Amino acid sequence: MENLTIRELMSPVEDFPRVSSETTFYDTLIALEKSQKDFKAGKSKQRILLVEDRDGTILGKVSPMDLIKGLEANYEKIEKPDTLYRWGLSYVLESMKEDYRLWQKPLADLCRRSAELKVELFATKPSKGHMVSVDDSIDQAFHLFVMARHDSLFVMEKDKVVGLLRFSDVYRKISEELKQCVFS
Repeated sequence: MENLTIRELMSPVEDFPRVSSETTFYDTLIALEKSQKDFKAGKSKQRILLVEDRDGTILGKVSPMDLIKGLEANYEKIEKPDTLYRWGLSYVLESMKEDYRLWQKPLADLCRRSAELKVELFATKPSKGHMVSVDDSIDQAFHLFVMARHDSLFVMEKDKVVGLLRFSDVYRKISEELKQCVFS
């Protein structure tokens, strides 16, 4: 496992359902439900929904959590709330909730927003702490999975997203390797 690369464990972008970056919030919700249903029925290899531009370039991914964050645009103004919790500063986050008026009227204009909001505004995009190179060793991914608690990482080749590395696949590989160990 020490020589295992990201390329060997990643899932290529071709395996994932996709939506256009112009897709509305509501249509993204429907697409997520369909991808989940197709995955459970064995009709699709993946349930993660990728977001692509008109040229088919992958811009990001979207999850149910991204949808919920998309309803409240002010979340983008808050940097890394998990760090605040980790350092015992949850009171700071509560203060920010008031300052930014988060969820003051969360469902009041939900229908209007779901028809207007485009997925490109709330999708998770590749960022420094959320991507690995296709030829990196698996150690690179371990660090990001543990420290940043991502469920998947964008796999890059040059400047292009070529796949996703899911934590579940890495865990499965670790489990297989550990079961091969001989303990006395």
